[in-house]
Amino acid sequence: MLKDKHYLYVEDDPQSRTVMKLIMGSVIGTPNLTMFEESSDFLARLEGLPHKPDLILLDIHIKPHSGFEMLQFIRNHPEYQGCYVIALTASVMNEEVQQLKACGFDGAIAKPLNARLLPELLTQVLNGQSVWHIA
Repeated sequence: MLKDKHYLYVEDDPQSRTVMKLIMGSVIGTPNLTMFEESSDFLARLEGLPHKPDLILLDIHIKPHSGFEMLQFIRNHPEYQGCYVIALTASVMNEEVQQLKACGFDGAIAKPLNARLLPELLTQVLNGQSVWHIA
């Protein structure tokens, strides 16, 4: 199921991008991962992708547009508003988790990413479940 889906990961940290690329390629076995290294022109770049992402993974603390701002762009766009969107963050304070939920994220996954858990968490999200894995 995971292999045939299309993913977008917006992340400014090179190490986090490398880990995600390894997990998606080696563990999940999908070539369908697009990464943006920063969030400028986010909406235009999203619209320019050859395939609509099934799942969008957003770093929260990124510039110029934060994960919260990118989520609003997605939720306000008629073509993308139904996409699953997960926050990836190293900040797992209770207040931020409540803010992520209130803003409309479909879940959050704490960094650093766990290669053993990530495939199951992504499967749950793609099956329509909210995933709040912050431990």
